[in-house]
Amino acid sequence: MAGLVNKETNKSVAKFIERIDNESKRKDSKKLLTIMKQVTGKPPKVWGDNFFIGFGKYKYKRKSGKEEFEWFNVGFAPRKTKLTVYLTFDISRQKELLAKLGKCKHGKGCLYINKLDDVDLDVLKRMIKKSKDARWFS
Repeated sequence: MAGLVNKETNKSVAKFIERIDNESKRKDSKKLLTIMKQVTGKPPKVWGDNFFIGFGKYKYKRKSGKEEFEWFNVGFAPRKTKLTVYLTFDISRQKELLAKLGKCKHGKGCLYINKLDDVDLDVLKRMIKKSKDARWFS
């Protein structure tokens, strides 16, 4: 997140998605957009300079305590090779959900998915809901 413009914008989500070159990534992005809207009940927003689509927002404070900014609770970014799904909990602690999710890689707060057909969408929805139910979701 460092160095990025961390602001919610009024840019068009539809235009953002239509600009995705890869047809498969564009199709998966539309599907993920629908899933996240349904689970969160929040409207999607383009965050930053066309980097992310996010739902909800909260004040994020770095561990150093020196910097605070707004960030989204749930979101995704269609990248050239993968869809990156951003969640607000430590994914590595979710061994049971990860075992059921399917083929993907993960970081502490991100899932890296090649295509949605590789994962169990019901499990992904549970993970999105877990972020949505976080106490700071607004």
